[in-house]
Amino acid sequence: MTSHFLQFDRAGSPAEVLQLRERPLTQPQGHEVRVRMRYAPVNPADLNFIEGTYGRAAHPPCIPGHEGCGEVEEVGGAVTSLVKGDVVIPLLGTGCWTQHLTAPEHHFAKLPPQIDAVQASMLRINPVTAWALLKHYATLEKGAWVAQNAANSGVGRALIQLAHHFGLRTLNFVRRADLFDELKALDADAVILDNDDGVAEAKKITGHEPVRLAANAVGGDSAIHLMDVLSSEGIMVTYGAMSRRSLKVPNKFLIFKNLQLRGLWITKWLEQATPAELQKVLDPLTALIEKGGLVTAIDQIVPLADFKEAILRAQQDSRHGKVILDLA
Repeated sequence: MTSHFLQFDRAGSPAEVLQLRERPLTQPQGHEVRVRMRYAPVNPADLNFIEGTYGRAAHPPCIPGHEGCGEVEEVGGAVTSLVKGDVVIPLLGTGCWTQHLTAPEHHFAKLPPQIDAVQASMLRINPVTAWALLKHYATLEKGAWVAQNAANSGVGRALIQLAHHFGLRTLNFVRRADLFDELKALDADAVILDNDDGVAEAKKITGHEPVRLAANAVGGDSAIHLMDVLSSEGIMVTYGAMSRRSLKVPNKFLIFKNLQLRGLWITKWLEQATPAELQKVLDPLTALIEKGGLVTAIDQIVPLADFKEAILRAQQDSRHGKVILDLA
C-alpha cells in the first residue's frame, strides 16, 4: 500500500514549491501508531513555514501542516493509550498534510469518537490560542471587556465564542463593514472598523468601564488602536503580525498608562505543556465543539489532489473561513 503527501524541497511560494508525493506504508513499531489522516486546515502559519518566514525555520524536504484530525489505523506492540479506530489530533509541530502519519503515541490526543472531524482538525491552534489569550494573562470578572483586532480571523472568531461562554464582552476591530453581521451572529458584543473613528466609537461603547486585555494579531497602526482603547495597567498580548509591520509603541502609552506588552507563540506553549495541562484545555474546548458552542467557519473543503487551489484560496482576504484539505 502507498500513501500520498505534500512536500516542499525548498522554501518559496507555497503554490509553486509544494509537490504531491507518494510513499509506501510501513508497519508502526513499539510505541508508534499510524493514523489515517482525514482533514487538515491551511493556516497562515503553514504558509509562512513553507515561505521560510515562520518563527521556526524549516529544513527541507518537509511535509507541512501544523494540525489535522484522523483515526488510528494501526498500533505498535507497546502502545497502551490508543487503539485502532480512536479519533485523534496530532500534537506534532508539523507534518499533517499527509494521508498517513506515523509517530509515537504521546504525539496524539484522543478525542470523542462522535466529534465532527472537520471541526476537530482545527482544534489544536486557533481555539487553544484564544483560550490562552483569555486565561493566561489576566483574571477577568464576568462582564469585563476584551478588545481584539483581526476579529474575523480563526483565532478572533474562537475568542468571540469563548469570551461569550466565559461571560466576557468583546470589542472587535475589523477592516471591512461587511463582516459586522456574521461576527455579531457569533455573539460579538461590538464590531467596529479598525481606524481612528472606530477607536472613538469603542471608547463610547465602553464608557468608564475598563478594558484590561487586548489581543493583537496585526501590529502596526492596528496595535496602536488597541493600546489606545486599553485602560491603565492594561495588557496587550501579541500573537500575530498580519500586517508584517513592526509593533510601534507611543511613549504616552508606556508613561501615562503603564501598559504591559506580552507575546504568545502557541507552538511553544504546546511544546512545553504537560499532558495534564493540555488536556485541561482540550477537554472543555472539545465539549464546546460537540455542543455547537465553538464553531470554526469553513470556506472550502478541497481534495488533496487540488492542493494548489486550496493554497491560493487560503491566501485570499475575501474568504469566509478556513480552507480545509480533504486527505481521503
